[in-house]
Amino acid sequence: MVQWTRAEKRTFLRQRVEARLAALLMENKEFSEALTLLSSLVKEVRRLDDKLLLVDIDLLESKLHFSLRNLPKAKAALTAARTAANAIYVPPAQQGAIDLQSGILHAEEKDYKTAYSYFFEAFESFNALEDPKAVFSLKYMLLCKIMVNQADDVGGIISSKAGLQYVGPDLDAMKAVADAHSKRSLKLFEITLRDYKVQLEEDPIVHRHLQSLYDTLLEQNLCRLIEPFSRVEIAHIAELIELPIDHVERKLSQMILDKKFAGTLDQGAGCLIIFDDPKTDAIYPATLETISNIGKVVDSLYVRSAKIMT
Repeated sequence: MVQWTRAEKRTFLRQRVEARLAALLMENKEFSEALTLLSSLVKEVRRLDDKLLLVDIDLLESKLHFSLRNLPKAKAALTAARTAANAIYVPPAQQGAIDLQSGILHAEEKDYKTAYSYFFEAFESFNALEDPKAVFSLKYMLLCKIMVNQADDVGGIISSKAGLQYVGPDLDAMKAVADAHSKRSLKLFEITLRDYKVQLEEDPIVHRHLQSLYDTLLEQNLCRLIEPFSRVEIAHIAELIELPIDHVERKLSQMILDKKFAGTLDQGAGCLIIFDDPKTDAIYPATLETISNIGKVVDSLYVRSAKIMT
């Protein structure tokens, strides 16, 4: 089709067909080819000042950079899309897509409250149009609630008038994650990931954040389990938490390096040795404060002596 539009010299049609081709390349995970196509197309469209198409291209470019894990460029492209959108009337579906992408980028920066508000705006736009994308916006709204430790709100959102329209596997998956998070149960969390693999693990945005949530839950559970001990077998901790020994050992060593607790792994004996938290000696801060005050006094005396000498 692109070759035909070139032969017929239909410039505006060719630009839209090329933008569609870039979107299809992105769906096929051919990100580099899509970016190469967009980089030449965006210059051409800017020259013609076709704002509506420019919004589409900038938004697509933002999604591509996000897929390639280049967050600064993804944000820059989204800002360009917003700037172009502010100058014209943007259809509700396109505005919803911009809000959805904004929410995804804010969530990636762990700003879940702002992300939630963007997902809510996107949901309202898609819901009014009865667009299937509404369920994804709602799903990401629930994800934000879970990530800010407000998992109890998930049931209320699902049972609301708007939420009931989209009840299905996607919302059931997020409800199961919220339940596992509320109960602080790793086993329940793993069962949920296994039962709802398509809805959770195959959605790259949800999967990335749930991996972070799983790590946090694992750390909290391990800290709770090792708290009563000064020396404990790693096998015993693995048995209590119902996870493989090598997985628990790897996580404990990472936590020690991250200074989540003071301790060391005795791999010969297969034990974890936990140290008491070292108490900070109050004399050092007091000494530093005294030296600082002496310094101020000396400076003050120097200024006075200088005045007397003059």
